[in-house]
Amino acid sequence: MSISIFTDKARQPNPDDLVAPLGETYELWKQIRMFILGKYPAGVEQWTYSGKNYGWNFRIKDKRRAIAYLLPRQGYFKVAFVFGQKATDQVLASTVAPEIKQELLQARVYAEGRGIQIDVRDERKLPDIQQLVEIKLAN
Repeated sequence: MSISIFTDKARQPNPDDLVAPLGETYELWKQIRMFILGKYPAGVEQWTYSGKNYGWNFRIKDKRRAIAYLLPRQGYFKVAFVFGQKATDQVLASTVAPEIKQELLQARVYAEGRGIQIDVRDERKLPDIQQLVEIKLAN
């Protein structure tokens, strides 16, 4: 398990804090954030502290649920989603990369759905992430 680069509960991160630790992937963070807000302009951005074993994480949510979580790590970040059954079926029927579908199928099922995390180290996964955002918003 990897932990957030921000672990001080007393200090909520801000966008400037992301630049150095994320390095080149900071631009990808901004692209994903703007893509989500472009698809859902009413999205609420929120830093949450999930405990000392997880640290601070960033989420964009709609009125009732998280659309996506952005989890900062050293030199990269993860994008996490939780999909209900209907959305899971749509992901499996989509053109999303087979390894993402496999991870989703292997994820434990909870009341709120199945969760997946995707490492973002370069732009290769952006089309898949964008498609997952669209599926999430449609469900």
